[in-house]
Amino acid sequence: MGIFDSVFGKREKSAEEKNQLPWIHLESLRQLDELVEKSKKKAQVIYKHSMTCGISSMTLRMFSDAYEMDTDCDLYFLTIQSHRDISNAVESQFGVRHESPQLLIIKNGKLIFHTSHGAIAEVNLKDYL
Repeated sequence: MGIFDSVFGKREKSAEEKNQLPWIHLESLRQLDELVEKSKKKAQVIYKHSMTCGISSMTLRMFSDAYEMDTDCDLYFLTIQSHRDISNAVESQFGVRHESPQLLIIKNGKLIFHTSHGAIAEVNLKDYL
């Protein structure tokens, strides 16, 4: 990038900007209840992310790169350091041991699929919707 481009704002988009997913930040227990209710009409996906884990960041990038924007689901992003209470509630409500990163798919009020770590990048969400 030349000086002219940097002065006048021309720049290439980063991978993060190119694949900006429609995340809904999961920040309250009320939202978790609403998510379960919404799952009766459309699948709901939770990505549990650790801000301090390199694997979590790498997996998130890989998931974002592979995500197809026409996938019919809602994507929830849960940062475990900020909302450990919600992470604990997810574990309790769906009977799945906490891991991070972790991907959970909720449909008809029930957990229908979950995986963690590098296996997240291999998931084709459309197989579960």
